[in-house]
Amino acid sequence: MEKWFKNNVVLMILNGIVFIGGYFFLRLGYHMADKMPFTQEILLIVLGTVATILITAMLLNKQTSVELEKEQSVKFIALKTQTYQNLIDTIEEIMLLDEVDESSLTKLRFHTHKLAIFASPPVLKEYRNFLDVFHEKVVKDMYVSMEDADLVSDALARLTIYIRADLVGELDAESEHSRKQINQQIIDNAK
Repeated sequence: MEKWFKNNVVLMILNGIVFIGGYFFLRLGYHMADKMPFTQEILLIVLGTVATILITAMLLNKQTSVELEKEQSVKFIALKTQTYQNLIDTIEEIMLLDEVDESSLTKLRFHTHKLAIFASPPVLKEYRNFLDVFHEKVVKDMYVSMEDADLVSDALARLTIYIRADLVGELDAESEHSRKQINQQIIDNAK
């Protein structure tokens, strides 16, 4: 029943009943109320009020559901943004260390699980590529050299492209810059 109210089916049916029933009621009421003054006007007021109430209920119901969806979307994007920001902060902390310790790697592993909840499939795929580079260059010897930092930075730049597309992809599509230009600028900035 809740689904019917959510889709306004019940309210539309009630509106139809009021208008169809109202028509027949008015026809009957007009014939019966010919002898009494103002009866016809009172009938019209009552039917108009009922129809107005039902239409208003339908509009408010739809407005409420739209506002709830919008609020959920805003909260989800904020949570997703915070997760991505925390990931980048953790990578920064690790890259600033001369020698990588196990606790830093554990933090990165936990970010993997957080991303699994919020990230889009392209971000998850590119994050896997980033982890491959990170493990090959940093985890293997637990040391961050300048060459390792450059390779990890390039991999992070490619990951950032997908993160950006996940967060603000619709806005980029509306901008005067093409997606290819934005991607190239991100990669250039990482060098």
